Order: sequence, then structure tokens, then C-alpha cells
Amino acid sequence: MLVRMLPLIYQDSDLLVINKPSNVSLLQDRSGAANLWDQLKAEFGKLYLVHRLDKGTSGVLLVARSAALQKHLTQAFNAHAVRKFYCATVLGPMTLSGTGHINLPLQPGRKSRYRIAAPRTAILRSGNHWHLDDQQLANPSSPHFPSYSRMRVLDPETAAPSSRTNELLLAPKTGRTHQLRVHLAWIGYPILGDTLYGKPKAAEQQHERLRLHSHRLVAPGIGSFLAPRPW
Repeated sequence: MLVRMLPLIYQDSDLLVINKPSNVSLLQDRSGAANLWDQLKAEFGKLYLVHRLDKGTSGVLLVARSAALQKHLTQAFNAHAVRKFYCATVLGPMTLSGTGHINLPLQPGRKSRYRIAAPRTAILRSGNHWHLDDQQLANPSSPHFPSYSRMRVLDPETAAPSSRTNELLLAPKTGRTHQLRVHLAWIGYPILGDTLYGKPKAAEQQHERLRLHSHRLVAPGIGSFLAPRPW
């Protein structure tokens, strides 16, 4: 699927900032369908990859137009110095006052999926904090990657324990593959439209897109870029 008009947020000689559409792959995948990267290169020439968004995820995407900027941004992402904020619609009633903290390490799973590096029964909730017990963290059963996310209900005045869905603002501190999708699914709040980590056969899970959007990104020395929530 080609994007007829590339949704640019910002551009200069060193940087492109794209409002990536949902349901468009950034890079070529096994389907062989048209991808955003080839379209960007056809329009702007030589480009340098900095970070990625899943096919279903929309929103702010940085693309370097120089090797120097790619190096700077790659170092910033690796140092967790880039601040990222996402919006998501999740399934399930939620009781959350203030900021929630998800501190659950990830490990590779089956069929290109990721999972929490512990059984679901080992996940503990202490107030607004989801975590593993100290013994589980000290003696992991297999290699794992520390992963930390924060979340807040966007409309706390309208949210209710009986709500079918809730709108969240998410801030991943680490940048693991599928981190937000895995964290939310494993604590019982899968993202609407997430057929990989949610409940693909459940009627309430169905949606025309993954309801996950890169809303704002702040990079040191570059600035802050915003893509308003599309729903």
C-alpha cells in the first residue's frame, strides 16, 4: 500500500519527521507489499534508518538524512535519552490512580513474538506497580531484557472500572521490540486491534487498526515533535 501523500511533520537538510500511517510497513516484509522506506527513498534520496514503528503503529517517526545525525540519534536512543509518548486504546476495566509503572523483563518467544520472562502467575501488582518478585528477578530462568514502561489514563474523569475500553498515555523508558504491546497484554489490558498479543478471535478485540500511536517524541539536540491522536 503506497501512501499517496507522505504526511511530513518536519524536514530540513538533515532530518525528516514523518507522521507514519497505520497498516503500512516501514521496511519490506515477507508479504512483499509496498513499504514506506522505499517510497521515502524514491522521494528524498539517500536516507538513514534511526528507529522503527510496527506496521500497525502510527505516529512520529524520525528519519536521518545524514550519517552524522544518524549517529547522534542512534546514540541517544541507545542511551534511552529520547523521550517517547504513545496513545493507546486498551481492553478491559482499569482501576488506576496517577501513573502506573510496568517493570517486567522481556524475552524472545515463539513465531517472532516476545513474552514476559516469567510465568503470568509470577507477575505481581503492588498498587500502581506491576513487577516480578525479587527472587524471580535474581534467578531468571532464561536470558531476558529489562523493560520498563509508564502509563496514565488519559481521561480519568470518564474512565470507570466497568468501562470496556480505556484510553492510555504510555511512556516506554526502554525500547524493546513490541514492549508496550507485550506489557499491556500480559497485565490484562491488550491493545484494541492487537491480534498478535491480544485475543484475535474475540469480537471486542476486532478493529480496523492497531490502536497504538506514537504521539510525541523528544530528542536531545533535535527538538520535540507531535502527531495528534488520530481517533
